[in-house]
Amino acid sequence: MNHTVCSGSSTLCKLVSWWNNDDSDKKSTMLLHQADWLLWLLHGQLGVSDYNNALKVGYDPEADSYPDWLLSQPYAQLLPMVKAPGTSIGHLKGDIRTQFGFSEDCIVCTGTTDSIAAFLAARATKPGKAVTSLGSTLAIKLLSTTRIEDARYGVYSHRLDDKWLVGGASNTGGAVLKENFSDEQLEKLSEHINPMEASPLDYYPLKSVGERFPVANPKMEPRLHPRPESDVEYLHGILESIARIEAKAYMLLKDLGATQVDEVFTAGGGAKNDKWTKIRERVLGLPVSRATQTEAAYGAALLALKGCQ
Repeated sequence: MNHTVCSGSSTLCKLVSWWNNDDSDKKSTMLLHQADWLLWLLHGQLGVSDYNNALKVGYDPEADSYPDWLLSQPYAQLLPMVKAPGTSIGHLKGDIRTQFGFSEDCIVCTGTTDSIAAFLAARATKPGKAVTSLGSTLAIKLLSTTRIEDARYGVYSHRLDDKWLVGGASNTGGAVLKENFSDEQLEKLSEHINPMEASPLDYYPLKSVGERFPVANPKMEPRLHPRPESDVEYLHGILESIARIEAKAYMLLKDLGATQVDEVFTAGGGAKNDKWTKIRERVLGLPVSRATQTEAAYGAALLALKGCQ
């Protein structure tokens, strides 16, 4: 079974574990994601969620309902009502409105997840547009007309209106760079890299053993040797190797049936490195640029604006 709730970190796994091991009275309990709880404090209606946050508790965004196998479980009574992200729930509670000086017609809308809000901030609105986040790890999200789910690679899809946001995350990324170079070194060494030249070094930069996407291998060892004498060549090899992993990740999504990527926006700390951007552009064979906006708060504001309209 390749369902996304099969992951040990899924909300459903946590719910089942709590249900089986906690002896407290469960009659008056309700499952809330962090976003649901924060919004409840603002609108006062308990038990409202959105289909992005509810995905990992087992909600089926395609059928727009919880599946029968989930509704037949003893803990089904805890599951929240689910609406589309950016749907108006109700007006702001009176006491909060007065305390902070909001207008009487201020409404509260359902939210989304942090990473989806960051994707919305980049305004990648057409199928084939993607956002690569180069933080401590490498995460990719691609807007597709087809829904893809494959637990082997940790690949799953969030619904975005009538499209699908397909994503996966590799264990490679900026954390490996930070282990080998300081911020100052990264900046200075990068200046001497020729991004139009391919590095002959073939690495698989990982902080520790194990990779999931685009290669599902929990025993994969980090590969960062041979190390050349030149630090510039070494950094070039690592940056190029991470770019190859990114290319392989987008290729895997295409092989699994997703829309082919045609443009990549970049978020995260790695977006600041122009030489790396040029390396990635060459390796991916696609236009790559830094997303103008990458803050999740900006994406959430766009979602609320859409809900108001």
